[in-house]
Amino acid sequence: MAAKGREYEQLIYEQPAPKVARIVMNRPNRRNAQGITMTYELDDAFKRACHDDDINVIILAASGDHWNAGHDLSGEGPDNPAPDQTVGLWGGSYKGKGWEGFYAREKEIYLEISERWRNSPKPTIAEIQGSVISGGIILAWMCDLIVCSEEARFRDATAAEMGIAGVEFWQHPFEMSVRQAKEWLMTGGWLTAQEAQRRGMINHVVPRDQLAARTLELAQAIAANNPFTMKLVKQAINFAQDQMGRKAAQDYGFHLHQIGHMQAMLVNGFPIDIEKLPPAMRANIEKVLATRKFAGKS
Repeated sequence: MAAKGREYEQLIYEQPAPKVARIVMNRPNRRNAQGITMTYELDDAFKRACHDDDINVIILAASGDHWNAGHDLSGEGPDNPAPDQTVGLWGGSYKGKGWEGFYAREKEIYLEISERWRNSPKPTIAEIQGSVISGGIILAWMCDLIVCSEEARFRDATAAEMGIAGVEFWQHPFEMSVRQAKEWLMTGGWLTAQEAQRRGMINHVVPRDQLAARTLELAQAIAANNPFTMKLVKQAINFAQDQMGRKAAQDYGFHLHQIGHMQAMLVNGFPIDIEKLPPAMRANIEKVLATRKFAGKS
């Protein structure tokens, strides 16, 4: 059943069972690529579910064949959040000189907002089908549990294709072993759902036609427990992981991510290396760059 309340442009917010909210990324024509609009709609939806005393568990799902293709590079939609959307305290200097604007933007929309979702008090479950690429990994990793369909697959292409040492929400060696994380980033290869489960990155792999039902079953099992206890369990385990160095490593990884962007900007005039991108993605970026150059001359 649909939840009462405000409508979203790129999300569906529903309550498929008592005590369970289901947030569905709904941009299948772009494989649910995450731009500014989706980011702040997600933030609103998570806050909505967390502040609803009738909700104990949150599912993050996606429409279409693929869960999330990463950050939106299409040039569609706004480049930056509006002042009234910004939720961090760094400031809205997104047009600052040098790297100031880029740093402020990425700190707001990829690092801090994702970390807040990760630390939301209520248990979250990712319901994943199809491909999860680069920035989409962030949305999967910030969830507490992950249920995948058998054909689901994961790839962080930032190092192999973009000249960046991993996505902004950098916690690769906390999702798998150190050597597995190195190989995955250095080769840029695909990780199947089955291999991801063996590495400890996901909880369950199920047939595609059972994905939604199995995820909901898991959500309901958790939602039936004392909600305050579940919040404390999540807080305790997140704290333990942070004591192992996750947050410090994540912040360091984020800053190395920024160095990669700066290097690409200095060498290529664009914040990622586009030479090894898939042809369609590269053509789209070149089109955006050409449009911006034209606009600058007009």
